Amino acid sequence: MINRYYLFLVLTLLFCNNAFSQEREVIDKVVGVVGNELILLSDLEEQYNYVKEQQGGVPEGFRCSVMDNLLANGLLLSKAKLDSIPVTDEEVETQLTARFDQILNLMNGDPEQFKAYYGQTIPQMKEKMRNDLRNQMLVERMRESIISTISVTPAEVRDFFDKVPTDSLPYFNSEVELAEIVYKPKVNDVEKEKARAELEEIKTRITEGGEDFAELAKLYSDDPGSGRAGGDLGWAKRGSYVPAFEAAAYNLKKDEMSELVESVFGFHLIQMLERRGNNIRLRHILIKPEITKDDLKLAEEELVKVRGLIVSDSITFSGAVKRFSDEDSQSFTNDGNLVNNATGNTFFEIGDLDPEIYFTIDTMEVGDVSSPFAFRSGPNETSYRIVFLKSRTKPHKASLSTDYTKIKMAAIEQKKSVKLNDWVKETVGETYIQVDGRYDYCPLIKQWTGRETKEIKP
Repeated sequence: MINRYYLFLVLTLLFCNNAFSQEREVIDKVVGVVGNELILLSDLEEQYNYVKEQQGGVPEGFRCSVMDNLLANGLLLSKAKLDSIPVTDEEVETQLTARFDQILNLMNGDPEQFKAYYGQTIPQMKEKMRNDLRNQMLVERMRESIISTISVTPAEVRDFFDKVPTDSLPYFNSEVELAEIVYKPKVNDVEKEKARAELEEIKTRITEGGEDFAELAKLYSDDPGSGRAGGDLGWAKRGSYVPAFEAAAYNLKKDEMSELVESVFGFHLIQMLERRGNNIRLRHILIKPEITKDDLKLAEEELVKVRGLIVSDSITFSGAVKRFSDEDSQSFTNDGNLVNNATGNTFFEIGDLDPEIYFTIDTMEVGDVSSPFAFRSGPNETSYRIVFLKSRTKPHKASLSTDYTKIKMAAIEQKKSVKLNDWVKETVGETYIQVDGRYDYCPLIKQWTGRETKEIKP
């Protein structure tokens, strides 16, 4: 049952392609009850049809799997509410803003394109999705509270691997492990002063000309995410912003505007909208100094020097990461090692690499350090990196010697699945559960109702 819960997390993505633009095609009917949580026929059919459309078909009995997962979700949500698992309004708003910003980025930041596609404005959609998102966060936190302490010993990893039949061992494609040093071009003094002067002028237009902060943020801010919302950054807790920005923000009173604040991103005007304890809601206008071609050239030349130090053994790659790499890069705190976001480990299949890395390492040997090359480090931002090829495997069948990290992760996931299954078995008996008889043909549903499975699908 719960081993299919992971599928449910995929099925309940906040922004399914057809979830907003089409009316539900089935009449709502309650087909399940878990505690105080209702499962609607329309929800089941929406998820079933979405996966069917995305995959071009589904296996026989897939509705049973969807229903099973909806029941599991309902149980986790019901228990989260009973246990008073905390999810604050500020956390929900922050998540909503981040998700809508992600969609807007795919639409070139155009709210009208969003409205045309989904049939509703961003505020309308936020209102529609707010409760669903809160419930998703409650479910995930309940789940994490159950499995957060799960770990495995080396002996358990070996035992897990030994139980996999030899003919069932996965076959892995060629993979690499990489480390990097990222170098951001430094802004020259001339461009820095231009940016400062531009923001000073904007500040004067607000303080002396009476112009609207939000409208000027929409027109001039170099932060595309908040700029579209009039500079509004949403709710955030202490520690969410870079030090210089945060220090200035927490000194502001409600509706007060800061002086110019310089951070690693550029120059900011900040206004305090609301504050609740250590949670603050701000808006800002960001002006970034322009990076010139000469600045880019200097950055590339700096990395050439760093590479020279490494290949001449004057400094280790790890030491060079600590000394020269951009502290804001994701790899900095991981000793320069790149982490595969899809798997959580440090291995990448060759075909999954970004093109610029793929072609850079194509002719490299293990232990080589690449020449500097440019990459996009953010919206309209270019940085340079050098890459260290730490390892490269050939296509092979899984083994403990070459794939221990992956096998360990699989062992942990299995242990989590067992833990969740055990939790469900314990909790089902303590919870009111009712399932429509139309699903009695599903073997999975017997675990929830105790009713015998019908031989013929109704």
